[in-house]
Amino acid sequence: MTETLTTQLARFASSDIRPTGLARRMVRLSALDWLACGIAGTDEPVSQILHAQALSEAGATQAHLFGGQKVPARMAALVNGTTSHALDYDDTHFAHIGHPSVAVFSAGFAVGEKYGKSLPQVLEAALVGMEISIRVGLWLGRSHYQTGYHQTATAGAFGATAAAGRLLGLTVAQMQMALGLCATRAAGLKAQFGTMGKPYNAGLAATAGVEVVELIAAGFEANGEALDSALGFGATHHGEGNTELALQELGQSWLFESISHKFHACCHGLHAALEAARSLDLAAPEIASLKVRTHPRWMTVCNQIAPETGLGAKFSYRTVLAMLALGKDTARLETYSDALCRDPRLAALRELIHVEADDGLSETEADISLVRRDGRRLEARHDLQAPTEYEVREARLLSKAEALLGAERVTELWSLLQSEAAVSDLAEYF
Repeated sequence: MTETLTTQLARFASSDIRPTGLARRMVRLSALDWLACGIAGTDEPVSQILHAQALSEAGATQAHLFGGQKVPARMAALVNGTTSHALDYDDTHFAHIGHPSVAVFSAGFAVGEKYGKSLPQVLEAALVGMEISIRVGLWLGRSHYQTGYHQTATAGAFGATAAAGRLLGLTVAQMQMALGLCATRAAGLKAQFGTMGKPYNAGLAATAGVEVVELIAAGFEANGEALDSALGFGATHHGEGNTELALQELGQSWLFESISHKFHACCHGLHAALEAARSLDLAAPEIASLKVRTHPRWMTVCNQIAPETGLGAKFSYRTVLAMLALGKDTARLETYSDALCRDPRLAALRELIHVEADDGLSETEADISLVRRDGRRLEARHDLQAPTEYEVREARLLSKAEALLGAERVTELWSLLQSEAAVSDLAEYF
């Protein structure tokens, strides 16, 4: 067997693994985050449309949907992948350039429930799948994303395939063929951003993983080199082909450990500024002026000057920082309301906040300069890739989940995720 990128990824996906204790703890946290985002996202219009479509088609009762009812595993992956990304509040990885959990967990939990797997088995498979999706994201590189492909959908589909294939016990040769077949199914465009098509992209990745793995397990034959061959996915989708980077310390070092969780219910481009502002303990009466410096790419993404809607507020530095200074909880979905955008206090405070581009900052950094009314000057900088103590991250994610689902439900879910329970035991919470 030729030692290609796909071969080495397939071997890793099918092998005995020894993840670090941190990687195992982080995958449980991301599972809780995925569940919270999925359960909380069931009332979104895109979620309801997909849920209704799944029920209208009926079929074998294999895996649960967020919002209730059982459907075929492929459809459950599609619906749950879409629903868990509907709020855009799920985790991200800056090397992946996308959201790993929504594709991989949605595929893994659907397959796990269909085939009677335990939660530890699904979590381990998901950890492997997300590690592969991150490394495929590195291999594809920035050019793939800048061309217009949504890596949550493209790189994510290969991670979903690896997780599903591991749960079905595919051999290395079968896993390679599944990854190759996935190369003809992986799809998703950034042109869908701002529409229901964006979360749907995540669902497409999840369902592609389930579909191709079950086909290969049934004897379907495909080109196992279709990811990285001359006419393969990378070559035809503007991939950079960063093979050495993608494979560096594969199996020894877990890139998933640097997963980034969202602690504010808004565009991730705003999070570094919000974290920096939190460290200054902003309070509206004390602010004479506030200057934000950020990477230039975010100026066209999340720098709406004076949005009039709650949705627009999620893409506005001035608005979210004014919210924080007014004591509003930027982690809660209901904070982002049309009414708050019209509040005269927020409008007045927003006029004191100025945003500038600084190409000396990375995409994950922001710098805040505060001038207080008493003349004191304070500064803070935050990098979203800076290490966060596990205990701090756990506490904040539990708090986020409780805000979405309620404390009692979260306590029960968190306990289940640390047990040997079957995947089906989660059904009552969906």
